[in-house]
Amino acid sequence: MRAAQSWRVINQLTRACTSNSVTEIVPTCCESSSGRQGVQHAAYSAAASAGSSESKQTNLCTAINDALHIALENDPRALCFGEDVKFGGVFRCTVGLFERFGRDRVFNTPLSEQGIVGFGIGAAAMGCTPVAEIQFADYIFPAFDQIVNEAAKYRYRSGSDFHCGGLTVRAPYGAVGHGGHYHSQSPEAFFTHVPGIKVVMPSGPREAKGLLLSAIRDPDPVVFFEAKMLYRTVSEEVPSGEYTIPLGEARVTRTGSDVTLVSWGQQVAVLERAAEAVHQEDGISCEVIDLRTLLPWDREAVAASVSKTGRLLVSHEAPVTSGFGAEVVAAISKRCFLSLECPPLRVCGYDTPFPLVFEPVYLPSVQKVINGIHECCNY
Repeated sequence: MRAAQSWRVINQLTRACTSNSVTEIVPTCCESSSGRQGVQHAAYSAAASAGSSESKQTNLCTAINDALHIALENDPRALCFGEDVKFGGVFRCTVGLFERFGRDRVFNTPLSEQGIVGFGIGAAAMGCTPVAEIQFADYIFPAFDQIVNEAAKYRYRSGSDFHCGGLTVRAPYGAVGHGGHYHSQSPEAFFTHVPGIKVVMPSGPREAKGLLLSAIRDPDPVVFFEAKMLYRTVSEEVPSGEYTIPLGEARVTRTGSDVTLVSWGQQVAVLERAAEAVHQEDGISCEVIDLRTLLPWDREAVAASVSKTGRLLVSHEAPVTSGFGAEVVAAISKRCFLSLECPPLRVCGYDTPFPLVFEPVYLPSVQKVINGIHECCNY
């Protein structure tokens, strides 16, 4: 039942990613490449610990593929595996890896997320650098025990004698227009409650390549969520060759003085569009921050911004209750209490299963963010 349902959705997503249907719904979830390029600041070059002087126009899917090629080329211990990875994966992010590196390093696994991550933990403990793919983030939950009770605690329980720090778990997450409650969830908050792992969510192609290479080389296990909506709907200049972005450092995508807007993944583009709209229509100046990494997250960058603007709005697709936005609000409320001009606000998904036909109602759209900005400024 699940396999048949998954393949039906996979076929829909694959067709959508290569047709105009996704482009038509981009305004509610992400931004056009031309709009995004206008807010890419010098923070990119400052954040990159290593990079190429050359770049090329690349979408997120190709950026992920490029990072995996580099990782496997530079590290003979690196492995890439998961369901359907051998032929390129349902989103085509692993195309060409099997042909280049062979079946001993790139291979398919049974339909068992627990087994995929469990194998990755064992491989990492033996000195390999495994990159495990979970086909949809919605199906990462069968592997939850392996990630939380094994990968995250391996180093701690052995007193640092052993570890599985070479493990990276990739998973596509979030809304795509027609995924419904089994293919559109944003489960990041579950994993930010777990000491011993890192949680990374890139907001675009350039971020994806740099952060993925850093995640693969990080000494701790990393859960790496990729916004499936952005795989082929956003393209930008991405450095060719070696390129990394440090984990745990936020990025200011737009400077401002009136309101601080914070998000991660594909919701960053929604905030950017909302910020541009209120600037043009109302003269409100918004500072937009892309956290990039949720565990650990860059408290200093957000606090510095809120100390300047006096207002904070956090937005994410996941349900509002116990979403990671609550952690951001709680931490910044304490640190910046005397600077706040209004209560921090969250614009998020609802506390319901992710709907299908009501997805536009559920999502924290540009208009919802605009309404939130007005609420903050008119408090």
